[in-house]
Amino acid sequence: MFLGEFSISSLYPEVEPFFTQMLAVSSRHSLYVERSGNKGGHPIFFLHGGPGSHVGAAHRRYFDPDFFDIVLFDQRGCGQSAPAGETQENDTWMLVEDINTIRNALGINGKISLFGGSWGSTLALAYALRYPQCVEELILRGIFLGTDDEIAWYTHGLSRFAPEAWQRFARGMGDDLLGNYYQAVQDTNERRASEAARHWVDYEMQLMRIGSGSHNEQHSLASPQVSTLPSLPLLNRARVQLHFLQHQCFLADDPLLDAAHNIRMPVTIVQGGLDLVCPPITAWRLSQRLPQAKLHLVPDAGHGAMSDRLAPVLKAEVDGLRDRLLRSQLGKRE
Repeated sequence: MFLGEFSISSLYPEVEPFFTQMLAVSSRHSLYVERSGNKGGHPIFFLHGGPGSHVGAAHRRYFDPDFFDIVLFDQRGCGQSAPAGETQENDTWMLVEDINTIRNALGINGKISLFGGSWGSTLALAYALRYPQCVEELILRGIFLGTDDEIAWYTHGLSRFAPEAWQRFARGMGDDLLGNYYQAVQDTNERRASEAARHWVDYEMQLMRIGSGSHNEQHSLASPQVSTLPSLPLLNRARVQLHFLQHQCFLADDPLLDAAHNIRMPVTIVQGGLDLVCPPITAWRLSQRLPQAKLHLVPDAGHGAMSDRLAPVLKAEVDGLRDRLLRSQLGKRE
């Protein structure tokens, strides 16, 4: 669910935004929104993971800046959006509506494509279900559908594969790890809340090491040490993530897998075969329900989108989208 930030040589060169904005989406929340690449090109929205993570400069590098109108934004309570860590007026369907608010604010009227990994894949699917007429294609990675089984796997099932990391994570937190961590990060004592947040995020980073496929440890997704990261951003991140997970990602009444047959636009799924955070079985089940699904399983890859294994595959799939759109445009002119 965490998405790190570092340079990968196989991606497009760094590009700077030509537009940034703090966009009010409610009386409480304002979102950091940025735009780069080709204004007037095909709009593609990057949906970050988490919940609770944020966008970064590396995320622009999947996309051909000469072709795509690249839109990145920090979701409610995340990154540079304000107020940071805010969980009120913050649920999945509000985030879906935020995508349309951004489209309207930027004057984007045609279809958009969505690129999302982990929690970003959840949000992309939810948007495609509610607004299918607005979506050209989806490119998804590390599928997460917000189910109880997936959350239980993350909090308990992974003890079989990462016992040392899980033992540190579970120590002193009782059987209801999710509920107790959710309460802990709300503690009025900021030191205790920050300590719980640090343990929560450290567990995630330890899992991210598995299958990272990086040849250089300093370029590993998990290379930032939680002990060196500022306390407040970690606490904000953990509060938002636990808020969503504790409430079943607000999808209990609208299971994404049950509704997936209604998503009729092309969907490309890139899935790491060694992804323990979001195991391949979920991606496979989803691919069986989607009418136009392409599942690209990368056997030796883990969860991290910026790993040496997954990054070039994701770029290649985005380039494939570009080429399909170019062929379509050419066909219409002829």
